[in-house]
Amino acid sequence: MDNTQKQAASGKAAADSKKRKEAPSSAATGFKNLHQQGRESRPPARPQKRVKFQDARNIRSQPPDAALDGEGKLDLQKFLNAREFEIKALETSMQKCKTANATRVFQQVPREMRRRTASHNAKRVPKRLRDRAKREMLEDNTPTVEARKRRPRTTRARIRAENAKRLEKLAANKKKRALQGENKDEPGKTTIHTRAPRPKIRRDTLNEPPKSKSKFNKRQINKTWLPTHLWHAKRATMTEPTKPLWRFAIPMTPTQKSYRPTHRASGQKGTMFWDTSYMSTARIYGIARGIEQVLKALGLTQASTWGNRGRKWRAGTRTWSGMVSRQQGNSRRDVGPATILWNPSPTDETAATESNTTEENKTQRQVLIRTHPSCFLELFDELVKLAKLQTPQVHVEDLRFEVGSIELTGPGSTETLLAVLQPYHTEERHGQVFSSLVGVTNPASLPKDAVLGFSVKDPRLSYPPKRVDTTSKVSDPALLDTLTQWPVEEQVKPYGLFDRDVRFKASNLPPQKSINRRKGANIPGQEIQVTAADPPIPVIVFASSPAAGGQAQGTWTLMAPWKCILPIWYSIVHYPLSTGGNPRLGGLNEQRQIAFEQGTAWFPGDFLGTNAGVVWEMEQRMQRKKAWDRRPKGKRIEWASLDLGAGRKGEIGDGLACDFEHLFGLPKVPSPSSSSGDQSTLDVDPNAMDVDPREEAEAASKLGKPHKNTLPSLATVEQMKKTEFNALVSSADSASRPPPRSIISVNIRFVTRGVANACARIYRLPSRPSATTTVPSSEAEVPATDPVAAGVGSLPADLRDQWLQKLPSQRNGSKSHKTTTNAAPHMPRDVDHGTRKQLMAKSLLSGDPLPYPRPSAANQTDIGGGAHPLCPGEEDLMGFVTAGAYSLSEGKGTAVGAISAEKAFDTLKESGGVKGGRLCIVRNAGESVGWLARWELV
Repeated sequence: MDNTQKQAASGKAAADSKKRKEAPSSAATGFKNLHQQGRESRPPARPQKRVKFQDARNIRSQPPDAALDGEGKLDLQKFLNAREFEIKALETSMQKCKTANATRVFQQVPREMRRRTASHNAKRVPKRLRDRAKREMLEDNTPTVEARKRRPRTTRARIRAENAKRLEKLAANKKKRALQGENKDEPGKTTIHTRAPRPKIRRDTLNEPPKSKSKFNKRQINKTWLPTHLWHAKRATMTEPTKPLWRFAIPMTPTQKSYRPTHRASGQKGTMFWDTSYMSTARIYGIARGIEQVLKALGLTQASTWGNRGRKWRAGTRTWSGMVSRQQGNSRRDVGPATILWNPSPTDETAATESNTTEENKTQRQVLIRTHPSCFLELFDELVKLAKLQTPQVHVEDLRFEVGSIELTGPGSTETLLAVLQPYHTEERHGQVFSSLVGVTNPASLPKDAVLGFSVKDPRLSYPPKRVDTTSKVSDPALLDTLTQWPVEEQVKPYGLFDRDVRFKASNLPPQKSINRRKGANIPGQEIQVTAADPPIPVIVFASSPAAGGQAQGTWTLMAPWKCILPIWYSIVHYPLSTGGNPRLGGLNEQRQIAFEQGTAWFPGDFLGTNAGVVWEMEQRMQRKKAWDRRPKGKRIEWASLDLGAGRKGEIGDGLACDFEHLFGLPKVPSPSSSSGDQSTLDVDPNAMDVDPREEAEAASKLGKPHKNTLPSLATVEQMKKTEFNALVSSADSASRPPPRSIISVNIRFVTRGVANACARIYRLPSRPSATTTVPSSEAEVPATDPVAAGVGSLPADLRDQWLQKLPSQRNGSKSHKTTTNAAPHMPRDVDHGTRKQLMAKSLLSGDPLPYPRPSAANQTDIGGGAHPLCPGEEDLMGFVTAGAYSLSEGKGTAVGAISAEKAFDTLKESGGVKGGRLCIVRNAGESVGWLARWELV
């Protein structure tokens, strides 16, 4: 018996031993079941497959004697026959190896790209495998279905098929007319060719979106597509067609699982990138003095911006990022975050003397303001109003559809940009500095708010991008000198992105067909040389550091002309990172996830003191209400029956909202209908208000009537900055207090356990009872949930101490003391069975009997072996959580929320600035158990 037969026999024996045993009826009757007989006659699959592989890999050959005659001499004919046999055997073995381990095309696709119908539709596999898939389907006679030949079965499909036929006829007629026009041209007749019209940019007026292709007109009636929309539509979950977000179709999240990969790519290894062309841009141009007055009216009144420290920002080599605000009555109201960049002057203003202020004020300057689309309309109207007050007048332009942007973050973000952006002019100083950044793994390591503006080549000329060698540049002394000195202020020229003509020329890139022809004429692997037909693309890249600071990853922002975003995008997508893989796509949810893990507030969801934040909160309330209504009554939370302990029933405020109206005692106004699906503005124009809306809301509530413009009362809440709040806390003036109805954003970290969700309630620690009040004391844990200890309907007197005992240091001490006194002794080693029984019985009988009936289960959890303290009362409620989850970066639950500035100020003043003043208790809506946490200002 050879090895093959032995393996087959052993495999058969193993298979027989593992298979299920049949009933003994077959042995009694003398014949076997047909199914069982077939199983025994069929050999096992694995040994048979192994024999097939071995046979395919064996190449038969002839012995050397086959080429010799009887006398031992070489016979030429026999020698050729032997070699012919061996060559045929080699070809046969090669053909067998191809088919022996053959796999279908859909089995070679990565697991995340596999689909159930891939074997029946060749278009559902990557392009590189489609030809092979079609060939396999023809060989196997697999039935296929072509979409163009399928008969429409629904009315919508029939209408789309008719439109497709109509468009096809229009395209054919257009092509026919073009050919006829070329034939009519006489050889000696000159033809006048005009340039393509530039897009209109109106002054002090909003511009229209770019004109889309005729076949996509109906899909962009109430929204605008991003430059990469068609690429995103196949790979990401987009906003609903009838419910755009901020007047754009925005990708929300990739279709692949991306929560943990986003955490890794953004902080450990890789790159995350987004198409942020929905971010709105406006340009202000005019006299420098007038632009300065406009910016000061937006809240840029810091001494660091207009003094000597702001010289680099005014020179155009730094950006300013922060919250802009507008005047509203006697106070100011935040509009939203903005990034402001000056365009460098043609002349070197920094070298001018400080005494020549008249010439500087008369200089024509330009400023770019990049802000969030949710607050752009409010900011643009404010800019136009302020610009008209200047003499001579300053003008404002809407560049939303002229300038696009891409954001990248992660250790490989700098490497990706270096591979994609190749400077067009080698003599540009900013381009040289950018090319020397090889080895930078964190954009935050650059100087704060650093800006680089230069021109780059068309990325399609060097597609696919080649990997950048970063191994020898990590500890390069030249790189350290560049980051330390940052020599970008020499030979500064105006940025081309500010120039309308430069943007228009860069938008007229050669078509992809011409690029392919030029690439086909070159040697494979050789880059295409730049010609006069390839215009330079003006770009501006700037690095931003996270507000949390520390070792968190920074972000690169790339600004380029709107029509140049797509070529740059394709190169970024296919760049091979030095750490492996490609950059990962991100959506709006991933942006919020990264901001949450860094402990920073995300606009507009975490800024309820702005109009954009109010609109976001109102829409989220509607979505939560719809989800709550869809759940069966037996599986949804009944807010009125929630037991908070100590005789308290019902949730505080609206359980589906961050109910600051309840916290500040504001009147409830019905939320506006969301049938239009537009979240851009409130029902009332917030920029048209001439008086303080707070006064209007109060007057309307006194009369018992709703606001005349149905303005939500939440819009009267103000957002307070971190610097302002810290200044009030450290101030010695007792009369200075935060304004009423003001909130501050905080980052919450749980002390031990706990995970908060959106709309969770934030309490401060209950105040200590006065010395004159005599309230019966209670022990550490049990009376905290026993309403008899302090009387029904009242909270325990030592509730604050109970929560303070939950701190890790105090809790560990009490636990060790409790273990030494009351805990049962450990079971000794090497004891007999009888002694073990006696010790176990003694430990069971030594404990106190359980009370019967069992006390109320409110706030009772088996955490740490005891009861949980009660949550404080409604008077200690200070805010709500806007975003909360388990943070992968911290390894525990964290949250971002907003709290009342007045209550936070009073708590810090009472505690004397100690750490106990920043302790809080977080309780999820619909739950009765709270968790101890600590808040920090954002």
